[in-house]
Amino acid sequence: MPALHHATLAATWLAATMLFPASALAQAKPGAYPQRPVRIIVAYAPGGGSDQLARLVAPRLSEQFGQQFVIDNRPGGNTLIAMQLIAEAPADGHTLGVVDTAFAINPALMAKLPYDSARAFAPVTLMATSPFVLVVHPAVAAKSVADLVALAKAKPGQISFSSAGPGTGTRIASDQFSKAAGLSIIQVPYKGGSPSAAALVGGEVNASFATLPLMFTQIKAGRARALAVTGNRRYSQLPEVPTLAEAGYREVTASGFWGVVAPAGVPPAILDRLNQAMTGYLTTPEMREALVQRHFESAQSGMTAAAFGSFLQAELARWKKAVQDTGARLE
Repeated sequence: MPALHHATLAATWLAATMLFPASALAQAKPGAYPQRPVRIIVAYAPGGGSDQLARLVAPRLSEQFGQQFVIDNRPGGNTLIAMQLIAEAPADGHTLGVVDTAFAINPALMAKLPYDSARAFAPVTLMATSPFVLVVHPAVAAKSVADLVALAKAKPGQISFSSAGPGTGTRIASDQFSKAAGLSIIQVPYKGGSPSAAALVGGEVNASFATLPLMFTQIKAGRARALAVTGNRRYSQLPEVPTLAEAGYREVTASGFWGVVAPAGVPPAILDRLNQAMTGYLTTPEMREALVQRHFESAQSGMTAAAFGSFLQAELARWKKAVQDTGARLE
């Protein structure tokens, strides 16, 4: 993506929400919205983080708006299939989509996308975040990040790391780590976070970066040992586990996020109603507890659509740098 897009992304998205056809406004007057069921497109199969969050929010939106908000799982194509469907949907608020780190990574990995990341979407709100966790199999003789680095340096080219696949956030995290620590490791890509986590627990690989919703239960059960988390603060449910920054590796910046977007051109009044409904629920004690149970971290306060646009701008820039620094590519 050209640098100019990163510099103007928030302004572009804000403008995009205001430039919509008169026909769209006529069909979706704020007072009448929604006029039919609303679909929430999820770029993954049922059960993953994006799907879990969508299914937490959808019933409350259905209650509040008096129409069904239906989950539409469209996995495949490194999320491109789902994102293209969202981008090309009518700009009337009846199609929404869940985005995650793949949305921010793909423009830096792919020379050409079937949509314009800077102009094709209108931000609605951030739903949750989560750091990645660096884990090792219990049989690995490493109780800290320093131990793992020493072990990997003593056995160059022998310590294996699993990831959710080429170009994913967890793979980029391990690339950042190995580069920062000066390690030669074996990268073992899997087709998704679940098989990557299963490979670590099963002893197929020595170490991994994983999402906490996938790995937390395994850590607590002793089937994986957590050495550190990414991000600028310790994870509230694993307070004894240091951050990678504390361990001396500030270069490892990868972490996860999940949010909601709509096609560009949805009337601002509809975006505002959706934002207020979602943030109103996301900040309730009930939802905070549901996120904790699933090992997400909530956005501490309701995030406006404009603020989420700025957040996405920052994520695009952050992941672009990560891809450039690590030489990540789709293999």
